[in-house]
Amino acid sequence: MSEREYALSLGKRYMELIRAPEILIMPGVYDGFSMRLVEQLGFNAASIGGSGLSESTLGWADVGIMGYAENVRASAAIAACSTLPLQADGDTGYGNAVNVYFTVQGFERAGVAGLMIEDQVWPKRCGHIPGKQVISAEEGVEKIRAAAEARRDPNFVIKARTDAAGTHGIKEAIRRLHLYAEAGADLLFADALLSADDIRLVAKEVTKPLAVNMGFGIRSRPTTPLIPARALQDMGVAVVVYPRLLTASAIQGMKNALAALDESITTGKVVDRPDLLISFGELNDLMGLPKIKDLETRFVSGGGRQAAE
Repeated sequence: MSEREYALSLGKRYMELIRAPEILIMPGVYDGFSMRLVEQLGFNAASIGGSGLSESTLGWADVGIMGYAENVRASAAIAACSTLPLQADGDTGYGNAVNVYFTVQGFERAGVAGLMIEDQVWPKRCGHIPGKQVISAEEGVEKIRAAAEARRDPNFVIKARTDAAGTHGIKEAIRRLHLYAEAGADLLFADALLSADDIRLVAKEVTKPLAVNMGFGIRSRPTTPLIPARALQDMGVAVVVYPRLLTASAIQGMKNALAALDESITTGKVVDRPDLLISFGELNDLMGLPKIKDLETRFVSGGGRQAAE
């Protein structure tokens, strides 16, 4: 299968998963570890979160510091170690509708199955951080229309996100989603809905499949309530994304491991906590070492294999 055929099949698979009767559950991934783990555990698709990339690669919050080149490069690396359809986060498209056009083509070449474009003012910020602003609905439509026209694969999914619920209210968010659907969006997302009733209303009103985010661990201010995936499906939601589940749990895991190291330093004793770590063998298996060994057996002579080892 050629690279183009493979990319086409990913877009088609993603579109079929979105349109399926059962809700599509998409963990948020941000690096090779998280991507391989999600695939190993049997999920059908994943979402590359812009916040996770900004935080893990740059060490800065998701407030527009990460640019196009850094985003598409990191997304391409994640796509390269996955066979799953991946939704990338194109932020605002990094400019006007013309920039969006080239942004979509860049991410499509990177090997993802879809791209989200939002209607915030640049520099954008995480949808649950105060101070958001949105562009006009007319400019948002221009961006989605450019995004839909830019894709080479008609199955490449354009996900339109509006942040207008937090700035202008739920009715404006629904109006914008209608406009974005008419402009060519395949999947719709109103960020930071504050109640189950809001989610139910938006799902009822929109004409294209609806995605929602479930942000475990966000406690500092009112945000989208945590709702089980099956209940969201019953509300009419097609896709649920868990954008910060793995980033937040990874940080907590590292904190726990460093605390054990600190205990070892303080007490002068070795503190071995297998419960905090996966084994070296499990890590190598997760990272594809068995496949590399198989490739060595098939393609590398005995001398070359020894040199590689």
